Amino acid sequence: MAIYKAPLRDMRFVLHEMLDIERHLAGLDGCEDATAETIDAVLAEAARICEEVVLPTNASGDEAGCTLEDGAVRTPPGFAAAYHTLREGGWFSLGCDPAYGGQGLPHTLAVFFEEILQSSNLAFSLYPGLTRGAYMALHHHASDALKAAWMPRLVSGEWSAVMCLTEPHCGTDLGLLRTRAERADDGTYRISGTKIFITGGDQDMTDNIVHLVLARLTDAPAGTRGISMFLVPKFLLDASGEPGERNSLGVGSIEKKMGIKGASTCVMNYEGATGWLVGEENRGLNAMFSMMNHERLMVGQQGLALGEVAYQSAAAYARERLQGRSLGGAKSPEQAADPIIVHPDVRRMLLTARAYNEGARALFGWVSLQVDRMERHPDPAVREAAGDLVALLTPVVKAIFTDNGSEACNLCLQVLGGHGYIREWGMEQLVRDARIAQIYEGANGIHALDLVGRKLQLHGGRLLDRYLQECREFLTSVRDRDDAREFVDPLAEALVRLEEASAWLRGATARDPEEIGAASYDYMRLLALVAFGHMWARAAIVALDARNGDNSGFYESKIHTARFFVRRLLPQTASLLATLRAGADTLMDMPAEAF
Repeated sequence: MAIYKAPLRDMRFVLHEMLDIERHLAGLDGCEDATAETIDAVLAEAARICEEVVLPTNASGDEAGCTLEDGAVRTPPGFAAAYHTLREGGWFSLGCDPAYGGQGLPHTLAVFFEEILQSSNLAFSLYPGLTRGAYMALHHHASDALKAAWMPRLVSGEWSAVMCLTEPHCGTDLGLLRTRAERADDGTYRISGTKIFITGGDQDMTDNIVHLVLARLTDAPAGTRGISMFLVPKFLLDASGEPGERNSLGVGSIEKKMGIKGASTCVMNYEGATGWLVGEENRGLNAMFSMMNHERLMVGQQGLALGEVAYQSAAAYARERLQGRSLGGAKSPEQAADPIIVHPDVRRMLLTARAYNEGARALFGWVSLQVDRMERHPDPAVREAAGDLVALLTPVVKAIFTDNGSEACNLCLQVLGGHGYIREWGMEQLVRDARIAQIYEGANGIHALDLVGRKLQLHGGRLLDRYLQECREFLTSVRDRDDAREFVDPLAEALVRLEEASAWLRGATARDPEEIGAASYDYMRLLALVAFGHMWARAAIVALDARNGDNSGFYESKIHTARFFVRRLLPQTASLLATLRAGADTLMDMPAEAF
């Protein structure tokens, strides 16, 4: 079974020592109660309840999976009880609006709870995670009447919600969708069509399920300009606001999947189901993106969450597994062999996973703080600047965190060798569960295109300029720190490469639009390495200042991991710059029939 203890010490390091979270939150509307003591207490209790209640359902949930019985989905044993425990404790309402029963706590705190939940059981975490995304869409776009009817019990977790986009013939290209919506005389709509890959489309943990369905009105324009969003519940509400008559929708089947088997992935059929318009007609994508932007950050965090479990499990194994002798001479001569932690290649794999995980946690905390500033800061200029940074880095978080998470899980399985391939150790489940995060909420290549083809062009390049300025200001602030040069100088060199890549892209794509697609992934990876390097340099400086008198070894370990990152991973920026400059012809000149 995989090993996991919530990394509370590292979370406190990111929140309090790197981000100085309490000072930043003090100026944000509604965050006055988010003191350091409150944040630490919430995360400590989150760790306890997730480790005791949710984590035990992970391996058994993977083994049992979901089942479809007489048109109803049954989640694995233990899921419903765990869900009810978290719901009764108010865990699903942490970052939600108090007007609808939420606790109003900062987004930054809520997402650190979500990491712990995802690590404990990723499949289980998808049910409340999707509800939180739907809450975002309804909060920003639904009418007051819809909010009053549906939001309080979505916030409490009594009801859940799902997003319904994909159809059998279309995924990313939503302009092709065929699900129909017809206006009814009573102001509602009748929804007909089939959606696939609907995570949580049906389950047995909540009394009702809200489906946010993208559909096309009969007189809508073609393409994405003709898409509307509708709230389509499993059960219609009666006069008292309670679930009553079953709506005209049902589960056609559930998918048999590679991983996340405890999450019900449904084919949903809508046969004239009653729905209510969310937002404006033909503006459904605008509403859906409020949900999808949250979900993309959440999915990125899944890569970190599983990478953390993989690292903890592999590090524990490497400290105990005896195999061979150290190349420098026996380290444990009293034993028949040395533990494999002495071998450089084992350390390479473990340090790669650790550098990815801790760098991602710091970057995710920083981005989450920008979300709070974007939503709550009283100064419009600050909100705009924070929004630019979130928009720029969302595709990076989604794609690179999940790529790194999958790599970390594979590396850590390799540390266990043959035992990693055997189910009882829990590592192969992590590899299977992690793989989907690179695909859903938009395949990672799509996010690279979004970054290079859209985000870099927005507002005349303002988004990237803001981030480059953040990095330059940091470098300026520490230029006199001789003790930090080993961390700062490599970041400065990588930043130059990012600027060179950005300038090259502007010229190349003006000559040939194919260059956007050919260079997009390499560019996104380069930007991500700079962003990780920025976080690792900041972390190293904090650790350098705090290590004296620390007997725990925490800060020394942080410095060692930062050194590994800047010397062994950050130099990849040089090869990525060379690769994207290779040009589109290396990919596009081969005829399609030659593949």
